[in-house]
Amino acid sequence: MITQSNPKANYLAHEAEIRSAIGRVLESGWYILGAEVAAFENEFAAFLGARHAVGVGNGTDAIAIALRACGIGPADAVVTVSHTAVATLAAIELTGASVVLVDVEPETFTMDVNCLEETIRESVSKKLRLKAIVPVHLYGHPADMPAMMGIAQRHGLRVIEDCAQAHGATIDGKIAGTWGDAAAFSFYPTKNLGALGDGGAVAINDPVLAERVSLLREYGWKNRISQHAGMNSRLDEIQAAILRVKLKHLFAENARRRALAQLYDNLLSGGKFQLPKSKPGIEHVFHQYVICTPQRDSLKNFLEKRGIGTAIHYPVPVHLQPAYQSRLSMPKGGLPHTENAAREILSLPMYPQLADEDVRQVAEAMQNFDSGEV
Repeated sequence: MITQSNPKANYLAHEAEIRSAIGRVLESGWYILGAEVAAFENEFAAFLGARHAVGVGNGTDAIAIALRACGIGPADAVVTVSHTAVATLAAIELTGASVVLVDVEPETFTMDVNCLEETIRESVSKKLRLKAIVPVHLYGHPADMPAMMGIAQRHGLRVIEDCAQAHGATIDGKIAGTWGDAAAFSFYPTKNLGALGDGGAVAINDPVLAERVSLLREYGWKNRISQHAGMNSRLDEIQAAILRVKLKHLFAENARRRALAQLYDNLLSGGKFQLPKSKPGIEHVFHQYVICTPQRDSLKNFLEKRGIGTAIHYPVPVHLQPAYQSRLSMPKGGLPHTENAAREILSLPMYPQLADEDVRQVAEAMQNFDSGEV
């Protein structure tokens, strides 16, 4: 069986280092917000080229805390996309703010900046108190941050980057997570930088915002006195120690993902599938290798019968899911690219320990499907 993802393989690749790191924490006797978290925060900030990184409990909390640190709350509105993990929208609503949706580009599946201006104008006409944009860097390809920052500055909006799938991706040489006012990262086990449990971080350059994030993650405490109404969202010492190990290998593992993606490209080019594309100036980190085909469901079943695992990220746009349907602010023209993507996308096997021969087997099966084999 070729699995679509394999976090255990990543653990085994670094097993000795990880076990040593866990042992160090257990022996220390300090398990929450200690030396390992502080060291990881410094090392991750240095990796990004950010001034600060603050560890939190998970990626959802990272978005919510970043928004709250920027003053976003009840009666405010935040623009984002529907083609994302539901966590993005759930985090916005955790602040009390409402969600305004904008469509995605049909090739990168990231926020369409050409639609963003119109969405902002529509929001003003609806008398929404728009305060922020949450672009999602999806599948390892960053959103168009240069254009988005220009739009945000013209309209006085904060920008919180959702970087859960883009650890190490760059735009014109500048790393994703250093463009906006703050950036939220998830360290869920399948991410490019994954813990062995939940974890997250907020990256910030503004020291005032960084201090506010640090306070908000732990009850708003300063000297154990709540200065703000905060929450409990702490990255634990064991996960921080594991992430310190894995961070050392992230550049090499991202390079391996790009090599696997190039092999897929070479083997599948000329077929009927829409393959991933990178915009000029982008260094993709291929959290997922996502193809499109109108025959997606048939292809998925065909591959599964041949022992090849795939996934659909994401099968139903958030605005069409029961918990959110008919209550989010939508553009006049709807979200046609978002809804079409949900019908056609398929994530092929992709993780750094995937063998070249496995990619060849996947590609051969897809070529057989393309030629009409049943």
